[in-house]
Amino acid sequence: MRTPATTLVKGVRLYGAGDPVDLLLRGGVIAETNPATTPGVDEVIDADGLIALPGFVDLHTHLREPGREDTETIATGSAAAALGGYTAVFAMANTDPVADNAVVVEHVWRRGREVGLVDVHPVGAVTVGLGGERLAELGTMARSAAGVRIFSDDGHCVFDPLIMRRALEYSRALGGVIAQHAEEPRLTVGAQAHEGEAAARLGLAGWPAVAEESIVARDCLLAQHVGARLHICHVSTAGTADVLRWARRRPADVAGRTAEALLSAEVTPHHLLLTDERLASYDPVNKVNPPLRTGSDVDALRTALAEGVIDCVATDHAPHAAQDKDCEWAAARPGMLGLQTALSIVAATMVETGLLDWRGVARVMSERPAEIAGLPDQGRPLAVGEPANLVLVDPAARWTVRAEELASIAANTPYEGMELPARVVTTIFRGRVTAHEGKVQD
Repeated sequence: MRTPATTLVKGVRLYGAGDPVDLLLRGGVIAETNPATTPGVDEVIDADGLIALPGFVDLHTHLREPGREDTETIATGSAAAALGGYTAVFAMANTDPVADNAVVVEHVWRRGREVGLVDVHPVGAVTVGLGGERLAELGTMARSAAGVRIFSDDGHCVFDPLIMRRALEYSRALGGVIAQHAEEPRLTVGAQAHEGEAAARLGLAGWPAVAEESIVARDCLLAQHVGARLHICHVSTAGTADVLRWARRRPADVAGRTAEALLSAEVTPHHLLLTDERLASYDPVNKVNPPLRTGSDVDALRTALAEGVIDCVATDHAPHAAQDKDCEWAAARPGMLGLQTALSIVAATMVETGLLDWRGVARVMSERPAEIAGLPDQGRPLAVGEPANLVLVDPAARWTVRAEELASIAANTPYEGMELPARVVTTIFRGRVTAHEGKVQD
């Protein structure tokens, strides 16, 4: 990893508020604000009109390595992350082989360090092979060089309540968190789309909202019962938001910890913007799990994120090979790209609608996910002495999404040809510029 340069960021507005300031970055930290003199500066970034935010943290990314390097690698995924303003990402465990042991998670962690564009933190599987029947080696993964603290069978629900209870108990002892893909599998057999008017009209088997909501309710109760931390992945329904509101109001557990302290949840950018009406084209680029829901669900998710009922935005960046998407709907793999478009989707759905200001964007894309993951050097205030992990954003920019211009190997973006607001101009990771003006800085 390159030694961080001494960089002067001139005329940037912190969190989009107040007067412009100059930031001197030296030794990987914010050394001074508005320095009187700047000897030894290696590079100057003109940030006139730009906003500075803490570098983004993504709790939910599929980097596909090891096993599916034809769709994404840690190198290409890290490049997409840096270009999207991220300084830390969490790589999900559904690789081949599955990240259910220390050997695989250490490989992912070490490869992330070799690439050096973002912090890559592996997520460990909850069960062996994501099979849902036997707990994986949570302890050895936690004690490995990767220091795993988030465990998830994402792509599969830990549907056995006894297995889920045991996982919560083990993760509590390890100081970790279980991230649940909430889907009661017996209610989604053969499901192809959200169960509703659009699916009925298109002749697609329905994925009912209750399949998500019932698991979330069960697991909130289990987490409080054992006093363990639970994170709900990719919340997609208004009903789930209601369950989370209810669960957060429950009284303290026997150890005195409130449900509020034990629970967290994420929403994806695509569930904040897209609805099941897009399925009318039968274009598999719109197929995702959980599925796109209704307009009323989208409105409820936006409100829940603004209120803090949903804690953060996570991309669920899911690259797929062309043959896995360029096929009939039923055979297509679910998933969408998300790393390079996340900031713009949040700007469109939350900032332009007045639901969040830029300070709020920092909360849901950086500060809160870093807190959930227990990252001491991410999501920190933009202040002297703090790590120089930050992103410079042009809030007035407009840009058009083109899959061929994205860093990912895959091209399955649902935003192809869409004009989006706001643009990441520069990403700075530990004082080093990793992306600038749409190009990765090696």
